Amino acid sequence: MSITELWRPYGKVYILRLGHRPERDKRVTTHVLLVARAFGANGFILADICDRSIENTLRNVTERWGGKLFFKCGVSGKDYARTWKRMGGEIIHLTMYGINVDDIIGVIRSSPLPKLIVVGSEKVERFFYDIADYNVAIGNQPHSEVSALAIFLDRLYRGQELYYEFLDAKLRIVPQERGKKVERIE
Repeated sequence: MSITELWRPYGKVYILRLGHRPERDKRVTTHVLLVARAFGANGFILADICDRSIENTLRNVTERWGGKLFFKCGVSGKDYARTWKRMGGEIIHLTMYGINVDDIIGVIRSSPLPKLIVVGSEKVERFFYDIADYNVAIGNQPHSEVSALAIFLDRLYRGQELYYEFLDAKLRIVPQERGKKVERIE
């Protein structure tokens, strides 16, 4: 089964990354960005700071592996969330203190509204808990925001994102039982 980049069953899905500290979080934020791209998000907003190395990673990955992901940085996370709500979108905050993903994902999936998924780093301000339409937990134990986003998107898309193919890719992994095979696409 192959799903093209035109596949977007739930409208717009954007990721708002909070609390990025360039000297400490570069690798984790990069992985959040990569999950967002590979698992079907439409955009990635790096709140309150611009880290051009994150933007360069996105450019390099999309150049080779294809796809498009809207990227914006340096905007106020609070202002972005307020505007998102004012424009009619809903906000999903991933937090270990929320409602278990399996108990709420059906409600989120059935909503046609654009979705802004808030992914924190350091301590997330109360503002984001309050403005969120849904505070969603991927289990109630400390864990990585990378895994939280991947599991949430997987539940949202019912696993179909795993078959997602980018039409403009120059490279493609050829699945096999052993070894690594990457194919150049002409």
